[in-house]
Parts: sequence; C-alpha cells; structure tokens
Amino acid sequence: MTGSPTRTLLLWCPDWPVLAAEIVDGVPATGPVAVLHGNRVVACSERARAEGVRRGLRKREAQGRCPQLTVVEYDPGRDARAFEPVVAAVEELVAGVEVVRPGACAVAARGPSRYLGGEEAAAERIIEHIAQSCLVESQVGIADGVFAAGLAARAGRVVAPGGTPEFLAGLPVEALGRSALADLLRRLGVRTLGDFAALPAGDVLARFGFDGALAHRLAAGRDHRPLAVRQPPADLTVTAEHDEPIDRVDAAAFAARALAEQLHDRLAGHGLACTRLGIEAVTAHGQELHRVWRHDGLLTAAAIADRVRWQLDGWLSGSNGRAGARPARPTAGIIRLRLVPDGVIAQAGLQAGLWGEAGEERERAHRALNRVQGILGPEAVVTAVLGGGRSPADQVRLVPWGDERLPARAGAPPWPGQLPAPAPAVVLASPLAATVQDAAGEPVVVSARLAVSAPPARLQVGTGRPAEIVGWAGPWPVDERWWVPAEAHRRARFQIGLADGTALLLAVEAGQWLVEAIYD
Repeated sequence: MTGSPTRTLLLWCPDWPVLAAEIVDGVPATGPVAVLHGNRVVACSERARAEGVRRGLRKREAQGRCPQLTVVEYDPGRDARAFEPVVAAVEELVAGVEVVRPGACAVAARGPSRYLGGEEAAAERIIEHIAQSCLVESQVGIADGVFAAGLAARAGRVVAPGGTPEFLAGLPVEALGRSALADLLRRLGVRTLGDFAALPAGDVLARFGFDGALAHRLAAGRDHRPLAVRQPPADLTVTAEHDEPIDRVDAAAFAARALAEQLHDRLAGHGLACTRLGIEAVTAHGQELHRVWRHDGLLTAAAIADRVRWQLDGWLSGSNGRAGARPARPTAGIIRLRLVPDGVIAQAGLQAGLWGEAGEERERAHRALNRVQGILGPEAVVTAVLGGGRSPADQVRLVPWGDERLPARAGAPPWPGQLPAPAPAVVLASPLAATVQDAAGEPVVVSARLAVSAPPARLQVGTGRPAEIVGWAGPWPVDERWWVPAEAHRRARFQIGLADGTALLLAVEAGQWLVEAIYD
C-alpha cells in the first residue's frame, strides 16, 4: 500500500446499463428507461432523469414520476458482453487495459500520452475512435490513480499531475460510493472528501475499520492498489476460406500444408510453439467439424501439416476402423479451414533430457517415425504407456506416436488387487494353457475361499515337458464386474519359479491354469 498512484486514463460510458439494454435487447435508450436491481433504480436514461427519475428510487416512485417509464431488470452479464467490443476498440489504440466494471476501463496514461501526442490528445483520440467504431458516447478522465480518474471522467477533466488531492478535496463524501459510510460521515459533520482526508489515519481505522481506512486513502488521492492491466492475447489462429468446396483428399492436403506453414511462421514470429492443435472445418452446408491433436514435443510445420492432412483424410474419406466401422462423411465439401494452436509455450520451454533425449539421433528418429505415420497413418506407429490396472495386460496402453503419453490414472492410488513389483518383462498376447500338479501328481485346485489344495510342485505348459516348481507366491484374487453376471470375471494369480531359473505369472480361472506373463 505504499508508493505514488499511477497516472491513469479512464474511459467512462455514461448510463452503460441502459445502453447495454439497447445493444443487447433493443430497448431504445433515447426514451425514458430505468434499470432496476432489488426494486430500486440503479441506472436511468437522460430522458428519465429529465422526468425526475433518480438512482435509488423505488420502482413505484420512479413510475409515479414518469408514467411512460420503460423498466429493465439489471443484468451484469449483459452489461459485460456489450462492453467487450468497447474494450477491444480501446486496445486497438493502447495496450494494457483494465476493465474496472462494465462501462468503465482504465489504462496507464504514460504510454498513450507519449504515443498520441499528450494526455489531452490521447483522450480526444480514444473518444473519437470509440464513437466511430462502436457508435458509443464516452468520456475520459486523467488523474493520479483509478479512483480519481473515474471521478475526473464524469467531469471530462484532465487533472494536472500532483493536483489530485486538490481536485478531490471539494467533492462530497458520496463520491466514495459507500452510502452507509457517507451517511455516517455527514452525521458527524464530515461533508467533503477533503474533510475526510484531513482526519488522522489511525483514528479512521479505529472508528470505521479496514474499509473505512481504504476509503480514507482514496479521499486523500492515494489508491490502495496498483493498476492491474489486461494484456491483449496474441491472435495466433489462422483461417483459410475456399470459394470452391474441397471434397478431395489431395486438394485438402495441399491447402493444409500452406495453412500449416502459415501457422508455424506466426508462432515462430512470437517465439512460440504449440503442443496441441485444434483443427476446425466448416462445410458448404454449414456442418462444423472439430478435432484436437496432441504431441509430446513441439509441433513443427511438417508435423502440423501431417496432422491436418490425416484429419481431413479421415473426414473426407472416412478410413475404416475396427469391425469395418466407417464414420459418416460430410454432406458437402469444406469451405473454411481453421487451425487453433493450443498448449502454446516458448520454443525453449521444453527442456530435453540428458541421455538419449536430445541431439541429432532423437531428431532423426522423430523424422523417421513421422514419415512412417505420414505414409501409413497415425495408428501405424504406437508407443507403450504404463497406467492403472490389476494385471500386466491391463497396465499397458498403446498410444499413437506424438500423442500425449500420460498414464490413464496418473497420480491415482494403487489399484486394489494389483500385483506387487516387479512387473513381468513379457506379457503374452494369448495366455498359454497349463497344468499344475502337486508332489503326488494330483492337479492343484483353488477353492472359492482361495484355499490351495496342495503346494504346486510341477508345471506343464501345453504338450511340453513338465518342469519342477522350486518356489511360488500367491494367490492374489481378482473378482471383477461381479455386479454384471454376464461380464463377471473371477480368477486367482500366482508367481512361480522353476528349477531352470524361469519365473512365470500364472492364473487359474474356472479350474483352468494359464501362463499370462514371463519375468526377466
């Protein structure tokens, strides 16, 4: 709360709730209009004020003074939506705008005054630009601090540097916008901001509390917070319009490459790169298509072009999926293609690893894998990702190369019934049937209560020769989807060690032993 207030330029649009009702709902602001909140007037038009309507009046009293009054309910969302074009228009001239509230926005005055030829010239230029681009009347005030600039804007004044305390001193205490505090101050004989600012700060804090102390600083011309500017985001999206609808994959691929290079150049111009890419298309019949692609590295121009081509190929030709599933093709060709970069980071923001992650070898591998995907499709190159699951087969998930390699349950607690470490080195795609016998040559069985009939002694896989079991652990039971009888799955798993040093993962289900995985 220390430091001198920032020299601030504040733009104020009078009667903004009334004007927003005209912009959004079509209520004519030239007539007598009042905006009500809690059955009281919070804003009214100039015509209504001429009829005696004032802020704070109840609805019935306001209608009594102006029988033809048009009443509109207060809607802060409507006010904010209508004010956004005004803020965007201000940002066309100056950078770093803070929206104080719908109808008022502020900016540090130093930049606009130096760029536009002085504070008064900057104020005139902004007012003229808002009137031409948004057809909205506005006023600008410049003073030290946001609070004083807001009051200066209502008078259309430019307060000289250092003259803010003098400017505020003669204003009534109601200018603080705190009705209860203003009423109490008046009953105590304090009628102006100058009188209030002259009181000792410690006494004000003890008598009126923290909010009163903040109001005391405002009355003295010392804002309690710095200007928090809004930085306009860079527009990185690229769009291509096509007069002739594109319905062939080769034509779409040609358009995609040019658009991908344009997007990459725009990102590079800002020193950025993206890790996610949104692809949007609109057909001649108005159908909208959207898909987001991820990549674990920085998307190059070639990588962007490949992903756009793959997606357009999928939309226009509908590549066959599993079981012959083919997505429905668009009913017309594409007339608009839009690329939206997401996950934007600085180009140097993705730190490469120390061993095997960086250098020419990694880049060559990336180019080779991207080339294979470009020829055979994105699903032709996959990498394994470990995730959640109870069995080794459930814990491995294959994702296309370049997609985000995140576990299915990152950060989640261990699965109930999950096998202990270490994980097996080889997981069989199709488990092998086996027979497990005890020392007497009798089959080993596991009861419903997980009781093992006898210690396992020999294992025979298929028609192979029996092998001696020298160690075993288990059982670890799994009872999955028991609430759906048709999908219920119950089994018990064992880890066994053979005399030749081989370690296996076995499972017994419905009396049948199976070899699921091999340990290294």
